Amino acid sequence: MITVQKAELTHVEGISKVCSNGYRDTYRETHSQDYIERIIREFYNHERIRDEVLYDCDGWDGWFVALDDEKVVGAIGGGIADGNKAEVYVLYLDPNRRREGMGSLLLDALTNLQKEKGATEQWVSVSQGNDKGIPFYEARGFVFECEQESYANDEGEAYKSFRYYRKI
Repeated sequence: MITVQKAELTHVEGISKVCSNGYRDTYRETHSQDYIERIIREFYNHERIRDEVLYDCDGWDGWFVALDDEKVVGAIGGGIADGNKAEVYVLYLDPNRRREGMGSLLLDALTNLQKEKGATEQWVSVSQGNDKGIPFYEARGFVFECEQESYANDEGEAYKSFRYYRKI
């Protein structure tokens, strides 16, 4: 049975593994290997995740994990970005465990926390070509707002992100 809870220190390695594997699986056909590994090193390393589990800070509400018999099989993180506007910053599942409802459970957990904190809108950036994330968010009521340069582009990279939002 899948359970969803706020992440603890014992989940750091599992979050790193799920996000790294999920990121590789999602972008292996649309992004360069260098880009993928750079993002993983920056965002899904154990030290960063440990700090994000330990310390909620302005604009970050921490991690939630989906557990199957104490094994991390999914993870989500987000925060209140500006007043009543919340963000989903990251959501990944074990690539072999998609379509089991875990993404919805994780999104619901984060959304409920963000609503408790006063959010009335929820935003997410999804990379162009992400044929896993875009249909997921659209099916949950997110609406396309605009296209922008991807946050982590280095010089010479032209990856694009789509901004989606929904009322919560």
